[in-house]
Amino acid sequence: MQFSESWLRSLVNPELTTQQLGHLLTMAGLEVEAIEPAAAPFSQVVVAEIVQAEKHPDADRLQVCQVDVGESALLNIVCGAANARVGLKTACARVGAQLPEFNIKQAKVRGVASFGMLCSTKELGLLGDVDGIMELSADAPVGLGLREFLDLDDQRITLKLTPNRGDCLSIAGIAREVAALTDVALTTVDCSPVSASVPDTYPIVLPAASACPSYCGRVIRGINPKAISPRWMVQRLERSGLRAIHPVVDITNYVMLELGQPMHGFDLARLSGGIQVRMARKDEKLVLLNEQSIEFLSDAAETDVLVVADDSGPLALAGIMGGASSAVTNATCDIFLEAAHFSPNAIVGRARRFGLSTDSSHRFERGVDATLPRRAIERATRLILDVCGGECGPLQEAGSGAEESKAVNFRPARARRILGFELDDAVMLDILKRLGMRLENEAEGIRVTPPSHRFDITREVDLIEEVARVYGYDAIPAVSLRGEHVMLPVGEGVRSTQDVRKLMNARGYQEVITYSFTSEELDRDFRVVGETLPLLNPIASQMGVMRGSLMGGLIQTLRHNLNHGQDRLQIFEAGRVFLTPAATGQPMRLAALAYGSVHKEQWGEKARQADFYDLRADLEALLHPLQVELRRAEHLSLHPGQSAEIFVAGQVVGWLGALHPRLAQKYGFAKSPVLLEVEMAALLQQGVPLYKGMPRFPSVRRDIAVIVDAKVELADMLASVKAVPIALLANIDCFDVYQGQGMDVDKKSLAFNMLLQHTEKTLTDSEIDSAVAEVVDILVKNHNAILRS
Repeated sequence: MQFSESWLRSLVNPELTTQQLGHLLTMAGLEVEAIEPAAAPFSQVVVAEIVQAEKHPDADRLQVCQVDVGESALLNIVCGAANARVGLKTACARVGAQLPEFNIKQAKVRGVASFGMLCSTKELGLLGDVDGIMELSADAPVGLGLREFLDLDDQRITLKLTPNRGDCLSIAGIAREVAALTDVALTTVDCSPVSASVPDTYPIVLPAASACPSYCGRVIRGINPKAISPRWMVQRLERSGLRAIHPVVDITNYVMLELGQPMHGFDLARLSGGIQVRMARKDEKLVLLNEQSIEFLSDAAETDVLVVADDSGPLALAGIMGGASSAVTNATCDIFLEAAHFSPNAIVGRARRFGLSTDSSHRFERGVDATLPRRAIERATRLILDVCGGECGPLQEAGSGAEESKAVNFRPARARRILGFELDDAVMLDILKRLGMRLENEAEGIRVTPPSHRFDITREVDLIEEVARVYGYDAIPAVSLRGEHVMLPVGEGVRSTQDVRKLMNARGYQEVITYSFTSEELDRDFRVVGETLPLLNPIASQMGVMRGSLMGGLIQTLRHNLNHGQDRLQIFEAGRVFLTPAATGQPMRLAALAYGSVHKEQWGEKARQADFYDLRADLEALLHPLQVELRRAEHLSLHPGQSAEIFVAGQVVGWLGALHPRLAQKYGFAKSPVLLEVEMAALLQQGVPLYKGMPRFPSVRRDIAVIVDAKVELADMLASVKAVPIALLANIDCFDVYQGQGMDVDKKSLAFNMLLQHTEKTLTDSEIDSAVAEVVDILVKNHNAILRS
């Protein structure tokens, strides 16, 4: 919302500087995004009149002008503008004037002395379409400073409003806020009824009454098609970001900015039958004011798009934009003026559907005061009659009208408890009254009825927020917290997600946070389980679904870093994935990615690329002291030969592997990064440490080597041995794998070391040999192993 400070001060004028006013609005929740001067700085430029203009004796395109600047003597000024003529009032920069880009000095132009310069809008840094020097109105007082005449010391203020404050999308709404905040008198806009001078009316019917509960219209005949908008109105429109188009259009735009009620004017001669506010019918078409042609498509007979129509078809997209077929033109003499209240639910999303964003839809989507149409049409009627002339018919109203605002119970004691500081009842009630609330005392509190423009107030906490906001957030005292501090119990067998993050940092990983929204394509590449969850109202086309895996975000982060020259990356993310709409289908997970060399470039060891086993080591460190088991399995996003499921306590908790070559090529990676994704719940369980005494007798190591089929997996062999309780076997590991010369191509040799231990005595050779034989027997029976001699 952009507006002129002088326009605002015409309604409420507190004794505050511009900067103080901006701070006040920001602290009250109406964030001031920018304060900019209405014009570039310049000085000694006055309103002047050309009294005499003669051709320059030595130049065909120059004139020597005698200019009246409000002093006894005329100034001799040489001017080359084609529109310079006797009687024209324009802007004159006197000798010594400082303009935005240069200063004015006395000079000779082709031998003729020139005591100043007649200025164009461009030279003064102003908006304007005139080719040549400025042309001011005939009533401009000669000698008056141009900045004063055009109010150029004004400021343009831009507000960044939250969606719930649609009531402040108008000068009157902002003025109400400033008056309440400063307790300064407010000048209301004159919306007094205009008496009808002709009996003419136009039929109005509301088939879509729930979408349009209130519709006001009025016939105005005999307007002057050659009328022009007054300078003060054009100036206020321009400083609010709108350009002047046609007096009727300018007035409806002006009233929208002034009161917050979007309006529209139809050329009465181009209407047929009567006005209908209804849903667009299947296959109907409409050409909008911006010349965009739209077609209403639907499987049903009616669409969900609200239109204003007549017997010939749609005239306008209701609450969004008018149509070209009924627009006012420079030949229009009779108009039908419209001001209606449209339900936000009937407008939300419709403008975006057709690629539109208008001031009207911006307001109706957030909500407009339902009582405004009548006042707005009276205000617009008065302005049209004053600017364009003509005669107006009676005000026509259709629909059930605005609903009564619902009262909210307010308890001052609860307000103090929530605010956290003492505030008198009288102060709080005075704030509510200044905001236009109607108060009634009741046994259990105070019954507060918000004004019609505060449709965002529906609960007691809304009223408490208003009290805090108007009282001033910076006026709330800082109160030290008081209370007993109690240490909450934390079980030894669990750890926090913060502990997991610290462990990842300690392993050399950097945490990233990516959007939970992702593209459908990226989600399809990495989602393994769950259904695709599209967003009803995505913020961007590439963010249309909820992510089903954290891997996609890490892949995007890797691409971004590679594009910026970072070719070594170790990153992780902890966040939710979305498998089903239910809260139970949104588990927390941790995902990690390693790409490039394991270590930074150094002299201590040779460069080596991060691989499957590096990430496995990090995973085992994360899950320690729990036992991790990896089983070969295929994942749609991972390399078929380099992917595994992660098991903890017999349950699948995640995946580990290299990116599938197909996806590596798709996303432009020279080599496949290694990724893991694991359920956060598994990482938080670390078990309770148990004491185990130091053995008093030495352990014994025995090594064996067996030959098995190449397809037999080491994990299965170790699991077979550990599944049998062998009393003396403390640990078994594989320390060598051999395939090659002297070995059949379909065979491999595995070497194991076994640690044998008895806690109460020294082992004998027969006990050792028995334990080794038991292990060998298990491998022979379960995996057809052959003991190598």
